[in-house]
Amino acid sequence: MRKTLLICLLVSTTFFTGCGKEAHREAVALCQILERKQPTYNNTNAMERDLVASTRTWSETVMTGGAGKGADLGQSATVAKELAHSADIISTELGELRKVMYDQILKTGELQAVRTTINAQISKRQKFLQEIRLVLQETATQFENLAQSRTYHGDTYPAGIDRIAQLLQSYHSPEDILRQSIESLKSNYGITGTSGGV
Repeated sequence: MRKTLLICLLVSTTFFTGCGKEAHREAVALCQILERKQPTYNNTNAMERDLVASTRTWSETVMTGGAGKGADLGQSATVAKELAHSADIISTELGELRKVMYDQILKTGELQAVRTTINAQISKRQKFLQEIRLVLQETATQFENLAQSRTYHGDTYPAGIDRIAQLLQSYHSPEDILRQSIESLKSNYGITGTSGGV
């Protein structure tokens, strides 16, 4: 949040001391892109929250009751794979948004800083999603191995479940950095309307 406020101050200073029309044009173009991508970004936020909630509920159930036997193990392996697939989908969506941001030509340093802040948060989210995806995939394999084991008695669970719990414990829901950036750009560059006009 502090970083976002600093960017707002820098943008405001640049605009009012005069980098002029070029900075304003870039700000309008950036604002338009952010507004177009806002629904997709909001959707990834919702999907990520659902993924985390579902993964937490499932993993806590396994930790409390054990992995079970037979069909239970197969079902848990399937759940882990589906959750991993969801994490991959969300990460891909975020990656496409980050590419759109990188492709935008920005010469104004303060606007480049806005983009850098947005992409930094996206990268952080993708890192988490890739970590949880890999652990879920490994855990799915562990469930499948337990199903094939003759020495397993159903009273424990795969080590991957503990790793999932650790990842979720450190998870923080993402800020709506796109909305914050749109509001700052409109305020500091005098941009009005949903189309990015003046």
